Amino acid sequence: MVNAKNSPGWGSASASNRSSGTTMINLPTGHTENLHSLECFPKLKGRKMMKDSIHSALASDDILLEILLRLPEKSVFKFILVSKRWLYLICNFSFRRCYEKQWGAHSRLFGFFVCNFLYIDRPQDGVRRPRYEPALPLLSTCKESDDLMSSGILRKLGYFIDYSDGLLLCGRHPKHYYVWDSVTKYRRQLPQPQKHYKYLCTAFMTEDPSEGRGDIVYRVVRANCECRVDVINTISIETFSSLTWTWKPSTLVCSSEFALSPWTVGTVIKGVIHWFGTYRSLAIYDPGFGERRITSIKLPVGQLTHDYEDSILGESSDRLLQYGQSGKHGLETWVLYKEHDNSLSPFDTRCEYRWKLRCKLSYKELWKQNPNSGIRSKEPQILSFIRRNSDSVFIRLGSNIYQCNIRSKTLEVIPYHCDALSIPWDFCKVVPYFQKIWPHSPLQNPPDIFNPYASFS
Repeated sequence: MVNAKNSPGWGSASASNRSSGTTMINLPTGHTENLHSLECFPKLKGRKMMKDSIHSALASDDILLEILLRLPEKSVFKFILVSKRWLYLICNFSFRRCYEKQWGAHSRLFGFFVCNFLYIDRPQDGVRRPRYEPALPLLSTCKESDDLMSSGILRKLGYFIDYSDGLLLCGRHPKHYYVWDSVTKYRRQLPQPQKHYKYLCTAFMTEDPSEGRGDIVYRVVRANCECRVDVINTISIETFSSLTWTWKPSTLVCSSEFALSPWTVGTVIKGVIHWFGTYRSLAIYDPGFGERRITSIKLPVGQLTHDYEDSILGESSDRLLQYGQSGKHGLETWVLYKEHDNSLSPFDTRCEYRWKLRCKLSYKELWKQNPNSGIRSKEPQILSFIRRNSDSVFIRLGSNIYQCNIRSKTLEVIPYHCDALSIPWDFCKVVPYFQKIWPHSPLQNPPDIFNPYASFS
């Protein structure tokens, strides 16, 4: 037996090789023909074990999703090309919600939908919409919305009502409603409601899917609006759920007498619905509570906008309800804070609400900063908040739409494609539609073979 350490002509293992855990033997001259057969086998075995461990880790959905949650958006979008399984997991609604909670949701302005109130609550002998006028006008701001306008899909949806998480709620009150996905281009007609409301307001919300489901879960709420002098403290509502595919009627009770403002759309924040009420009031309804109760609070009174003409609701950057109103001299915005009454029992869900002024902007100051905007000759109309943005709002000046930064007092014109002369602005509600940026999978069910490197063939 040859001792490599003591035999002449044999070198010892180098220090660097010893430190790396690999033993490389220096051969004497003339003995290099079988060099590859003398390499250490544990090194190859370690590589194989590492490769197997990576494959086994990527074969687990939980581990793979945890890895994807830590990657930037551009990398995640590229990985949909790896396999059918990766495509399905990344496009799954549950994973998208988890990713948005960690990184934030990214969306783009798709356009502005126009809702004409002359036709929504039209009586039987009222004004009829001319055939040349579209039921669902869209002020297009990108190529995708131009393609949507020319496709003819909007003609099949009726009038615009609301949107949530990229889904559109359209239809014709009080019987026909459609939910349309602008990404998948799927349109689903809802069953006809059980109750008939002559005057109503609505709310549209999406929820996280239950365990094992990848589809978006949504609900539609119709609330009866009693337009009488003797207002009442009970409100009849009807709720549709995409899980049960049925309408469920119920009655809400309020401690004070008030009525909901007809033909308005509720603002939903963390599952809580906020409706405009009559006599400068705001109605708050949380469907998550077992008790059927609705709370009414007064809207704030502005100093600059005490003679306000337009008002809006939205979600602030800190995920609170924000309220804005505009008048002849300027606009103001508030945020609603909720405080629990310590005098009540811990099981009592009643809260105290408090408005806090956040921004105030004078049109005179805005005109000085933007002399070419035409504010002096035209009265601006506040249109909408930008979702989860407390600094900017959309306003209209004539037929022009601007994004107004309240803090910096700057205006940015929003170009759009549409015949603005055919829109009766004074009778219309203009709603910005933001489309979320996320890939879509044509796979309705998870693939059968869960091989992380399976090809699309």
